[in-house]
Amino acid sequence: MTATEECNSSGAAAALYFGKVMHARLRPTRHRFTYRVVSLLIDLDRLEEADRQSVLFAVNRAALFSFHEADHGERNGASLSAYARRLAAERGIDLAGGHVLLLCYPRLFGYTFNPLSIYFCYSASGELVLLIYEVRNTFGEIHSYVLPVKNGQRSGETLRQSQTKQFYVSPFIAMAMRYHFRVLPPAEQIKVRILEADEAGAVLAAAFSGRRRSLTYRSLMHAFVAVPLVTFKIVAAIHWEALRLWLKGVPLVARARG
Repeated sequence: MTATEECNSSGAAAALYFGKVMHARLRPTRHRFTYRVVSLLIDLDRLEEADRQSVLFAVNRAALFSFHEADHGERNGASLSAYARRLAAERGIDLAGGHVLLLCYPRLFGYTFNPLSIYFCYSASGELVLLIYEVRNTFGEIHSYVLPVKNGQRSGETLRQSQTKQFYVSPFIAMAMRYHFRVLPPAEQIKVRILEADEAGAVLAAAFSGRRRSLTYRSLMHAFVAVPLVTFKIVAAIHWEALRLWLKGVPLVARARG
């Protein structure tokens, strides 16, 4: 069974992943934290189906939990499936007949913040051929790293990719860095690990590990109770941990202008 078949084996267009996020600062000061999250995996070619899965969840409209295309890509509300396919075509990759799955945080009470969203792009044969890492900072900016999958990647295997940093994210991390991604594509579990390193070695490690649950009324209510105000907590955690780093004396890195 291919990864995309596994992801859609329940017949549902959207699913939840309950898990934990971990961040570990390795240099010059050690600093580590973890927190529980609930992520959404949604098939961008089956949004109308996803919109009907639960009365607590909606697509491009208000609900307790929701997904809005305007939160991602070019943020103009246009089709994200078409957006991903255009980025793929620019790199000579044909996604005709395939699927595009997006891993992100849903809106809760109409609000969300996604430090990292990942598009998993599959060919018509079900092969994972492209990942798009969509990174956002707290200044309202967004940037995508579009990385084709090398030939020979097998379903269920951990994928390894790397990319030179091009986008300012944290005032405590310099720009002269390289990202090293390690991803177990979505199935019953999903794992994402990012190591940020400079010429002297690793500076920051971040990871998400989650287990799949069907997106239903019951699972959404469980998410609401077990991980309350999750999207608000993510933003609060970013600023709280930034304050802790500053108090530990980690130097600030200025954001380039213009």
